[in-house]
Amino acid sequence: MSMKITGGGDVKAEPNVTPMIDVMLVLLIIFMLVVPAINAGFNAIPPKGQNLKPHPEEDADQVLGIDSEGKYYLNKKPIRNEDLETLLRAIYDQRTEDKIMFLKAHNLLKYEKVIDALDIAAKAGVRVTGMITDQVPGTRSLVETDNLSPMGLKGGN
Repeated sequence: MSMKITGGGDVKAEPNVTPMIDVMLVLLIIFMLVVPAINAGFNAIPPKGQNLKPHPEEDADQVLGIDSEGKYYLNKKPIRNEDLETLLRAIYDQRTEDKIMFLKAHNLLKYEKVIDALDIAAKAGVRVTGMITDQVPGTRSLVETDNLSPMGLKGGN
């Protein structure tokens, strides 16, 4: 509190509110940052496919697909979800160098299903996983050499 003495002998007591306002503003900012994070949890928005370089599938490539219901497909053939680790282990135990798997999941699939599949693949010997996505419809890669013509020649569509 501060006191102001005027020339007439009147004493005015005025609280010094500046420190209180500073503290209140700091608390307000903290709550503005913390409360939405607590309420929302962790939200992940997967990236859109941009500037994709076409990757033709080779015979040695292993592609794990997951449909909207969470069912697994290995190289476009449906498999039982329980058999995934066994099948991948049989493939990747034979390999000495190339332990890469490609994953293509439905865009409405819960992310936890994708993580579960990646965990199973890692246990089965997969060392590197590449995610497959499609180019956004109506767009082209901004990297000109990534665009293939229908004849397979580089340069444009």
